[in-house]
This record gives sequence, structure tokens and C-alpha cells, in this order.
Amino acid sequence: MVETGLQGHDLSPWGMFMAADYVVKSVMVGLLTASLVTLIIWVAKSMQLSGARRRANKALREVLKADSLESVAAVMATRRGLGAMLVKAAAEEVEMSRDLVGRVDPGGIKERVSSRLGRIEVAAGRKISQSLGILASVGSVGPFVGLFGTVWGIMNAFVGIAETQTTNLAVVAPGIAEALLATAFGLVAAIPAVVIYNAFARSVTGYRQLLADVSAGIERLVSRDLDRAALAIARGPTALAAE
Repeated sequence: MVETGLQGHDLSPWGMFMAADYVVKSVMVGLLTASLVTLIIWVAKSMQLSGARRRANKALREVLKADSLESVAAVMATRRGLGAMLVKAAAEEVEMSRDLVGRVDPGGIKERVSSRLGRIEVAAGRKISQSLGILASVGSVGPFVGLFGTVWGIMNAFVGIAETQTTNLAVVAPGIAEALLATAFGLVAAIPAVVIYNAFARSVTGYRQLLADVSAGIERLVSRDLDRAALAIARGPTALAAE
């Protein structure tokens, strides 16, 4: 504690916090809690995105080097992650349409595969974006909450001036300093939240693009397999036997 000599007030941050009005204290405690929540989300989301991107990149490499959906499905059968889920969903849809392969227009099968992959991508994007709304709220609302605390504190300071009937700086300064501390808390909560939110928004966009690349590779494999099946049927059993 550092005594300043101004009406016995301690103008250190802790001293100003303890001397503040209960409303201003509540505002500062709320903003401090928001800062801690921001830190927790940052750590948790960083780990979640890092693991998800690593698994998706592995899946993309497997899909790009595969020559058929069946071969990549065998490789991904025991793996985890959205990439493996996309491969399994495509393999299941093709298997369910096995009796239609080569007998009808393959466009319907491709459309159903694309639909399943698209819904998985949307669900994954929604899941990975959870909690980002909290960061956006803290970043946008934090300064205004801090400003509310400041306005309330300054109102109390002016009430104190009226009661003492003096404008002596030693009387006015501590109350105003305590009020302005709430604005500082609002900025401390909001600035990191905005920076972290923008960073995660870019990372989530990149992750979604990565999943889209995996889906596009799977769709190419499905299209290639269907064309091979159609060609085999067109050649007939005699041509197949000759090969």
C-alpha cells in the first residue's frame, strides 16, 4: 500500500478498487471474470483447433494419394477426426447405393454423397466455432460496461463534491481516479478478446477450407469409382474377362 497523502487515499490500483463504490466494484469484478473466461477459451480453443487441423491434414494426405474410395476407407477405418468421418460417410452412402451403380445416372449418387459431406462440414464448423461468440461479446460490450462503471463513479464523486462543498483536488481526484479504473478494466478485458477472436476467426476459416478440400478429394474419388464401374458394365463381361 502506498499512501499518497490525498485525504488518506491509497491511489494504487488495489487501493482504488477497495475504495470504489459497490457498483463500480461489481463492474470491475465482472470485467476481471470476463478476462479470465477469455484466457480459458483461448487455451482450450488453441488446443482443439491444433488437434483438429492436424487430423484433417493427415486425412487430406491420405485422400489425395488414394486411387479409390475403398482404399482410403480401409486406411481411415481406425482413425479419428472429421477427415475419417467424411471418408466413412461417403463409403456408407456409396455402399447403400451399390445396387444402383452402373444402372442409373451417377449424378444422384454423387449428389447424396455431397449432401452428407456438406452436412458434416456444417456441423463441424458450428462445433469448432462454439464459444467464439463469448469473445465477440466481451470485445464489443467490455468497454461500455467499463464506461458505465466510470460514469457511476464520477456521479458519486460529484455527489461527494456537493456534500463537502469544495472543489479541492485532494477531494475530487481520488473519486475520479477510482471511477476511471473501471474504464481501464473494460479495455483490459476487451482488447485481448478482440485480438483473440479475430485470430480464431481466421483459424476457423482455414480449418473449414481444409475440410472442404478433404470433401472435394473424396468426391473426386467417388466420381472416379462410379465412372470405372460404368465403363466396366459398358464393356460387358466378355471385355472384362479378356482383360
